Amino acid sequence: METAAAAAAPATTATTATTTATAAADAARDEEAVSRFVERFAAQLTEAGMQRMASRVFAALLASDGGALTSAELSLALQISPAAVSGAVGYLTQVNMVSREREPGSRRDRYVLHNELWYETFTRRDQILTLWEKTLRDGAVSLGPDTPAGSRIAETAAFFEFLQGEMLGLLDRWRTHRATLDLS
Repeated sequence: METAAAAAAPATTATTATTTATAAADAARDEEAVSRFVERFAAQLTEAGMQRMASRVFAALLASDGGALTSAELSLALQISPAAVSGAVGYLTQVNMVSREREPGSRRDRYVLHNELWYETFTRRDQILTLWEKTLRDGAVSLGPDTPAGSRIAETAAFFEFLQGEMLGLLDRWRTHRATLDLS
């Protein structure tokens, strides 16, 4: 018994230190300013086409120090129902922007942003562009390359092909640039 307690002490101390550091960071925050940022960025994401509640949940996760929150924490922070959180997280999980992880020693799930979130998101979009390009090329052939619709669809396929080539180069340049940044 004493051995187990002694072994648990360092982990408890580390957890307490982490909790204290997080509490200190939270105390230094202007929660009203954070809330305004979350709502402003969420509105911009919504204008760009993301679902409104998913935008709010994503922005709240992005603004959290740990990049992870429970459903209860999201509900409280955004003043929304657990059902709204569930729907938003379902969407964000489907588009691979967030993952669900079990909180150690608990029955609660935490919703976590992926590492290199934007890089991974755009890489997955590249896979979608590949699929669309192939479908569009097939469609152009089916419609006939000399028809107005076939020509329009062939140009759209060419645009996606161009975009993919540019995106791959851009993502490679981002990784190189990111390595030079001091993001601590």
